[in-house]
Amino acid sequence: MLIKKAYKFRIYPTNEQKRQIAKTIGCSRFVFNHFLVKWNDTYKQTGKGLTYNACSAQLPQLKKELSWLKEVDSIAVQSSLRNLSDAFSRFFQKQNKAPRFKSKKHPVQSYTTKQINGNISMEGNKIKLPKLGLVRFAKSREVHGRIINATVRRNPSGKYFISILAETDIQPLAKTESAIGIDLGITDFAILSDGRKIDNNKFTSNMEKKLKREQRKLSRRALHAKNNGINLLDAKNYQKQKRYVARLYERVLNQRADFLNKLSTAIIKNHDVICIEDLNTKGMLRNHKLAKSIADVSWSSFVTKLQYKADWYGKTLVKISRWFPSSQRCSACGLHTGKKSLEVREWTCPACHMHHDRDVNASKNILAEGLRIVASA
Repeated sequence: MLIKKAYKFRIYPTNEQKRQIAKTIGCSRFVFNHFLVKWNDTYKQTGKGLTYNACSAQLPQLKKELSWLKEVDSIAVQSSLRNLSDAFSRFFQKQNKAPRFKSKKHPVQSYTTKQINGNISMEGNKIKLPKLGLVRFAKSREVHGRIINATVRRNPSGKYFISILAETDIQPLAKTESAIGIDLGITDFAILSDGRKIDNNKFTSNMEKKLKREQRKLSRRALHAKNNGINLLDAKNYQKQKRYVARLYERVLNQRADFLNKLSTAIIKNHDVICIEDLNTKGMLRNHKLAKSIADVSWSSFVTKLQYKADWYGKTLVKISRWFPSSQRCSACGLHTGKKSLEVREWTCPACHMHHDRDVNASKNILAEGLRIVASA
């Protein structure tokens, strides 16, 4: 099966290449904002917006007026127009809010360039990019398939990364004739129907004390700069501390992503059918007592990874209705015992006298319901 797969690598540009990256990001941002103004004005005057083709036809004249736009990768500038057009398409389909102006103060800055006539290629531990030439990168794995595009990104930590989108052929994994039910939790990240419990590593909580200390230091430096009339963009101590705080957050993000990737891959490899609850994460985040813990475990990201990996490798992911009473039913005899408070972690069925761990029982019920859905499909 042909799929589009992204490969992310850290790159180590020279100072000259960093300047070129910054220039390309700035030009892409300028073109996006310039045509966003035109698009909005046209919509106010005529009731209809512009199109990608209409904007693209005006771009050569804009380059004649502003010669510095010619100094960067032309495909990256063109891609910013495509992004604007796609953003408006999603807006009119009510998939997201109206496009907003891009800011140079945004923590993540990036641009995208496309593969045309071999302008993106790998040569040993270097990657060739338009206008940048050969850039050294950390080659952690091989890129398989046809390269479609590449996105160069500068993180708030000051690190540079490249995401390469490639069209590659993936073969389904061997069948295991196994099914698993998963109940997601906070104390334990995941409770499996075979009785295993996956520990919640609490990445953010473990770093919380250090994050608070460094953020207080960042606030003091911001106040010091303000009292001395220094713009924060020019305050070197503030910017240095800001990058350090960003690196701490980035470390937490990387730890969590690594954990979720390894766990989701292991589950997909070892089971043909994976049954999981379709949780209303947004609604649960309104609970101020649990919001922080729920955000830290990243349930949505985990389910997303399970979904696309199941699609890739020929496995089945079954999402159970959030209203299914997985914690209220005995997994042995099926008796509905009613709603239980969160404090109740173990209970005994009054009918069959089976003693249950609340979460393991829920995962067994999720598995049974998932297999019923698969059988009736």
